[in-house]
Amino acid sequence: MKLLGAILAGGQARRFGSDKAHARYEGFRLIDRVAEALSAQCDAVIVCGREEPGYTCVPDRPAPDLGPLGGLNAALHYAEEQGFDAVLSAGCDIPNLPPDLAEILAAETLSLHRSAIVQSQPVVGLWPVAIGKELEAFLADDGRALYGFAEEAGARMVRFDPPLMNINRPEDLA
Repeated sequence: MKLLGAILAGGQARRFGSDKAHARYEGFRLIDRVAEALSAQCDAVIVCGREEPGYTCVPDRPAPDLGPLGGLNAALHYAEEQGFDAVLSAGCDIPNLPPDLAEILAAETLSLHRSAIVQSQPVVGLWPVAIGKELEAFLADDGRALYGFAEEAGARMVRFDPPLMNINRPEDLA
């Protein structure tokens, strides 16, 4: 399976108060930690929803400010154009992605026609490229909820223990 890693980084970080992707956790920028974790499991990594020097970047699709689904939609279409089979997505604010994340989620999908998401962090998921048209239609019908799309797409929820971190406020970095 040819896998594209997608860092969803188009949010405005209102609760954080500054550029969350550049905040440091254990000495490294959050976006770099996520990129490193995805790079170890994927054939290539992109950043969705922002320009980030040093990375291949794609704008949210079909427009900015659609939340994580805009980034995921962009990633799925980019993946299809570039010949990937699936997208492993993660937000830029989850610094403790497991080294076997793709393997665990792939085991839960049963086939490339299903998706799998992390129960407490639905932005972390494994999505087959074929689901891109379904997401495009969901967004065209004003769908914006990631859980709503995941349910419509028949995504399996996978629980991690301990749960994955989610950095939303500066104090979460402690």
